[in-house]
Amino acid sequence: MKSTIPQDGMPLTRPAGNGGEVSLHGEILSRLRDYVVEGNIAEGSRVPERQLCEMFGISRTPLREALKVLAAEGLIDLLPNRGARVRQLSRRDLEELFEVMGGLESLAGRLACESITDAEIVEIERLHYEMYGHYLHRDMHSYFQVNQRIHERIVEASRNETLRLTYANFAGRIRRVRYSANFARKRQRWGEAMREHEAILDALRRRAGSELSDILFHHLRAKRTAALEHHDQAESGAPAVAVDGASSPNMSS
Repeated sequence: MKSTIPQDGMPLTRPAGNGGEVSLHGEILSRLRDYVVEGNIAEGSRVPERQLCEMFGISRTPLREALKVLAAEGLIDLLPNRGARVRQLSRRDLEELFEVMGGLESLAGRLACESITDAEIVEIERLHYEMYGHYLHRDMHSYFQVNQRIHERIVEASRNETLRLTYANFAGRIRRVRYSANFARKRQRWGEAMREHEAILDALRRRAGSELSDILFHHLRAKRTAALEHHDQAESGAPAVAVDGASSPNMSS
């Protein structure tokens, strides 16, 4: 599984200038989030702070600040005086979360078609073709990153701040399982997901609100199915099969 954290222990560099501290914090947060989302620490396991500090070349203070953000996003749980652990979701948790996410994205699509600008559609179109390139190269890490930005752009285009904040809260809680679910998908399902995104883009271009709403809802239902498949495989101890035919990496810590 591709990780953005350097495995050679190379420390992060602090950019020059007054914005260095902010840039460093953002880089730590981004890499730590990727590390957790991509399953490098098993669900329910403690976050190895000392090991991560060594990998980043930083002290525990900035690491713990980043952990607070991930806790707010729902990826980890902070334990009083005991560090942090990766949040573990039950099958029922996943079913309920994906049902809510399906409703939120469905509403976002309907509202976005009422207010989205031509420039925003062009940007989403650019992201779509960037994602398609990653799909062709079977680059799961980059595909997932761009995929998430597309969905976020549609939500932002709804011009509804309450919806955006609610979506961000729930998206954070299932970001890890959405990534991991890709390893439960067969190659055919990944192709279906790309075709669904083509339909999403087409409906958005035509500003067909009801149509886009339905597509996004069913798109999330398909993701829920993949997520539950991955959950069941993990529970049974069976290795998930990645889209390129290889077994997914060991996600134990």
